[in-house]
Amino acid sequence: MPQPITRINDFVIKFANVNGSGSASANALFAKSILRMGVPISPRNIFPSNIQGLPTWYEVRVTEAGHLGARGGVDMMVAMNPQTWDADVASIEPGGYLFYDSSRPIPRSKFRDDITVIGMPLTELTNKAYSDPRQRTLFKNIIYVGALAALLDIDITAVEALIGEQFKGKDKLIAPNIQALHMGRDYAREHLACPIGLTVRRADKVGDKIFLEGNSAAALGCVYGGATVAAWYPITPSSSLAEAFQRHCQRFRVDPETKANKFAIVQAEDELSSIGMVIGAAWNGARAFTATSGPGISLMQEFLGLAYFAEIPAVVFDVQRGGPSTGMPTRTQQSDVLICAYASHGDTKHVLLFPEDPRECFEFGALSFDLADRLQTPVFVLLDLDIGMNERLCDPLTWDDSRKMDRGKVMTAAELEAGKDFGRYLDVDGDGIPYRTYPGTHPKRGAFFTRGTSKDRYARYSEEGTVYADNMQRLLKKFETAKQLVPRPIRRQGAQPARFGAIYYGSTSPAMSEALQVLDEQGIHLDTMRVRGFPFHQDVVDFVAAHEQVFVVEQNRDAQLRTLMINECNIDPAKLIRVLHFDGTPITARFILRAIGDKLAGLNVVPLRKAVP
Repeated sequence: MPQPITRINDFVIKFANVNGSGSASANALFAKSILRMGVPISPRNIFPSNIQGLPTWYEVRVTEAGHLGARGGVDMMVAMNPQTWDADVASIEPGGYLFYDSSRPIPRSKFRDDITVIGMPLTELTNKAYSDPRQRTLFKNIIYVGALAALLDIDITAVEALIGEQFKGKDKLIAPNIQALHMGRDYAREHLACPIGLTVRRADKVGDKIFLEGNSAAALGCVYGGATVAAWYPITPSSSLAEAFQRHCQRFRVDPETKANKFAIVQAEDELSSIGMVIGAAWNGARAFTATSGPGISLMQEFLGLAYFAEIPAVVFDVQRGGPSTGMPTRTQQSDVLICAYASHGDTKHVLLFPEDPRECFEFGALSFDLADRLQTPVFVLLDLDIGMNERLCDPLTWDDSRKMDRGKVMTAAELEAGKDFGRYLDVDGDGIPYRTYPGTHPKRGAFFTRGTSKDRYARYSEEGTVYADNMQRLLKKFETAKQLVPRPIRRQGAQPARFGAIYYGSTSPAMSEALQVLDEQGIHLDTMRVRGFPFHQDVVDFVAAHEQVFVVEQNRDAQLRTLMINECNIDPAKLIRVLHFDGTPITARFILRAIGDKLAGLNVVPLRKAVP
């Protein structure tokens, strides 16, 4: 038998519950109490796509080292769902711990000999203390949080403080919850061996980092970026972005004197309507956006082509999930890269941004509106469920109050009055970007037809081949200009000269950072590049050219970023090695290490410390 795992501030605990049982708030309470003790955490909510009754899990990685990616494996399972018992028990690492409700006997065959089993009669305790069925369900969750506080040596005052904050304004609920908390803690201390090998010790490793969801951060970025219009249709996992924008607007976009709303938020009848409203608002000069996921992007194709060809700014937040079709609505993937890059029929290319954490969700959220106005085109911000719906530690959000909105090339009434030549699709600066006017800019000049059909430089309808080709080439030139405007990729040099490199993006970042640290410790050194935008900067081409081969790490089946790099950068496909994770769970450092390690072994790459005597 393996020895029980013994670790301080470095373990993974997973809660297996039933959706709709009220466990989510209790599990979050547990996680945040560790954060309050100065120990970084990385929680993930794994939930079904129904309202209640199906299994749900909540995983908390406790990591004093600050690793925020999913690790893989479970050191302690809190098994509260009989439906998933076998799989939950099987997922525990050898030497790990199983905590369960022992009110009813469970056959010995349902346990494992290589783990420590901790039973506590939770149902029995709650039935004795409470008569109301709803109270029994809810307080049972708080009781097991109290028991875990004893087992893991969590400071009970941190949990008590969080309960006080959670029920602020509902003060009569504070005392009963604290009572249930102590009921669980006292029982565990009296009847169970406390603490176990997994313990939490106060530290000072959180620093000034903040803890928030990517969707909420992106919504705040919309406010700071000047957005006043949002049109959306509810779809997991993007709905909370639009809802957060509404909360932020009610705080920041209401006139303090008249109390009038200085924003418009419309829940449309479907995603096609929502993008149409966004394009209409943007055509009128407002900064407008929609939030959706893959199925919504599929519906929006025709309008996205209109915005591209008529050159109307629009911002689309795509919080990606598992596809195709309905796919896995509550699982994460990076599977919309190609459909967003080439949205609509015909020759189209769209600007994409890839934030890695809530801080960049905020920054890129604000930046997207400048880019859309500057380039007069749709801009996609590609989050995914892992970033969007899970709280994550990140650096504090910052904003330069002197920053001005970049509205791009907008011809004024004074310029028109002075006789300046205005052609809506006329490139006068050589960057592919024409001037536009807002409706009503001038009573006689500056008007133009906005059309989805072919037109000449002055917006006059034309189906002449040379006119069409001229316009399409200008759009391509504009896309080349965008290469210098999107965020540049971030390059990391390995500790030693490296023959091989790795490219990654978005939510893959924390797991990749951890995997690189382990590879360095093993004497395997890689140069890396995190791509943050499309069209690709020249740095991406140079990075690939500088290495024998480059791993492209992404969370989809078809290597979509790799495909985009081959298409757009004329890279030899043989130079780009696929590392693909697409089961709907977040990619882990263990997966990356295994995948890259196996491929390097096949290429006869020897760790540096083994190669040198």
